Amino acid sequence: MAETVVSMARSMVRGAISVAASAAAAEVGLLVGVRKDSRFIKDELETMEAFLEVAESINKKDVLLKVWAKQVRDLSYNIEDCLNEFMVHVGSQSLLRRLMKLKDRHRIATQIRDLKARVEEVSIRNTRYNLIKGEASNTIGDMDSHMEDVRNHSASNIDEAELVGFSKPKKDLIKLIDVKTKDGAAKVVFVVGMGGLGKTTLARKAFESKEDTVNNFSCRAWITVSQTFSKIEMLKDMIMQLFGNEELKKRLKELEGKTVQVDDLASYLREKLHEKRYFIVLDDLWTIDAWGWIKDIAFPTTNIKGSRIIVTTRDIGLAQECTSKSLIYHLKHLRIDQATNLLLKTIGKTHAETKSDEKMRNMISKIVNKCGGLPLAILTIGGLLATKVVEMWESIYEQIPSELGTNRSLEAMRRMVTLSYNHLPSHLKSCFLYLSIFPEDFEIKRRRLVDRWIAEGFVRASGGVNVEDVGIGYFNELINRNMVQPSKVNIEGIVKSCRVHDIMRDVMVSISRDENFVHLMGDSEAGVVDGNFRHVAYHGSGCQNIGVDWSHVRSLTMFGDRPMGPSPSVCSTGMRMLRALDLKNTLFKIRQKDINNIGLLRHLKYVDLKGASCIYSLPKSIRKLRGLQNLDIGRSSIAALPTGITELHSLRSLRCSRWYSYTLAGGPRQMVW
Repeated sequence: MAETVVSMARSMVRGAISVAASAAAAEVGLLVGVRKDSRFIKDELETMEAFLEVAESINKKDVLLKVWAKQVRDLSYNIEDCLNEFMVHVGSQSLLRRLMKLKDRHRIATQIRDLKARVEEVSIRNTRYNLIKGEASNTIGDMDSHMEDVRNHSASNIDEAELVGFSKPKKDLIKLIDVKTKDGAAKVVFVVGMGGLGKTTLARKAFESKEDTVNNFSCRAWITVSQTFSKIEMLKDMIMQLFGNEELKKRLKELEGKTVQVDDLASYLREKLHEKRYFIVLDDLWTIDAWGWIKDIAFPTTNIKGSRIIVTTRDIGLAQECTSKSLIYHLKHLRIDQATNLLLKTIGKTHAETKSDEKMRNMISKIVNKCGGLPLAILTIGGLLATKVVEMWESIYEQIPSELGTNRSLEAMRRMVTLSYNHLPSHLKSCFLYLSIFPEDFEIKRRRLVDRWIAEGFVRASGGVNVEDVGIGYFNELINRNMVQPSKVNIEGIVKSCRVHDIMRDVMVSISRDENFVHLMGDSEAGVVDGNFRHVAYHGSGCQNIGVDWSHVRSLTMFGDRPMGPSPSVCSTGMRMLRALDLKNTLFKIRQKDINNIGLLRHLKYVDLKGASCIYSLPKSIRKLRGLQNLDIGRSSIAALPTGITELHSLRSLRCSRWYSYTLAGGPRQMVW
């Protein structure tokens, strides 16, 4: 029961806080006990993460649950901040300094008591409104069912694109299927591409082609797999489509009086297919387990009639595990001209009209670029514009990112992205949302992204695999799932950088905003920011003095396409929980005084000051950053490193613009010049 799981998790959360409070109070004279309690606190923090996974799976059910889950998530962030601060305080000071820092101990203990009270409030609120009830699996099933309805509706909409960009892919797919060969084992062909690209449409065109498939196979079936499916209902559907409704009734009548089992239907299906030349489409496959079950239980291995199976999926890695690379068809995005033609068709305009109307022509170009060759996006946005006058198009275009969460006309587009997001394992969700920090169409280097993930604690070494390789594995998994697109690939086929599709990014930004995960600041923003955001990014040409609660911010990233205004305080003492400070893409001048307080930001693990030509030295206080893992001072004016650099035992990467003959404590580390 979801209630039992969450109740247990909540008890463990309270236990974690109680242990932290006890450890803080017993710090004087009980160092061994503190270290033991610290280990226990870390273990309990993992339980908190499991608790949030349960809450996340339930919060789709109604508005009350969504509000409750948001409160729990914010509370868990604050608890983690407090425990991290406690661990840094304990681990980085000498015995004498710990005995003297009564003020720090008192502050942390007070924070822990306050957090404990907040946990009790959230618990009482849950009881008061009876928020958690029923099985979590039922909630997930209801959500998936709704998502499936939207997905099918979206796929039918893309059928409108039949004459725009699908003619050649259809021919290529039919050729790959090789329908003329009428002997041999069943051939399995996978169609791969991101959501909304038209995989279902393409497979449907091949499935309904009379000349190529209808007339060449004795029986056919179209089966929608999706994220959740009933094995028995799927087998019934296959029998009915392949052999007719009467055959299904006949088999069910034979089983009358007993509980119908999966194998009762599976054995019948295999027997009937043994001598048939069949053509089956399995649409929207999500897991290798689902494929293994369908393949082993439904398709007879003794059939050598030249049968064919088409499988559509968003996951390249899954396809590569299930069939040979030569039998994977990668559906490409529409070219600019194809996308333009589809948009014009959708809004009921012609090329002649665009030639005579510069404003219309410019807006069509912007919309086509925004949609990035994604048919569903073109059809959805085009349908929104079709009923509006051209003068309103720009306003609608500008509102698309904010409208994705509320405008029903854009629901299909949002659902196609959130379907992929919801299917991500929990360890990849934060990694994916983290990408919303970067500007639209920004090329994101793999090394930079993985290093930042590690600094944020999203990636952890396991099973003897080092943390960098685990992070690269996460990156490749997002590529394989078509959540991000490869940008640069080396001669060995290794993806070195990526980009995020504009529509994917818009939905990602919307989710990040709803979860108080990432806040993006632009030129037009002013005033106080509502919400305790964990990551802040400046996008624009100036840095306004915006009211943000910096005490909870874990990363600060700055971008700009032209020199920015006055340099902000990038190392404010208020940013005490900051883990990543990334100023690599700023165009304002970072001055020596801007980093003088960097030693006070004790949680910093990633610092990128590349290009900071006005910085001539690192402050001596850098030695206090005991957790610092990555430091990039390339193209700066720093000519020497302080001796305190040898005290940074966690440092994994030091990048600078000169060669330094220097040995870091703790063994060899990476050094780039």
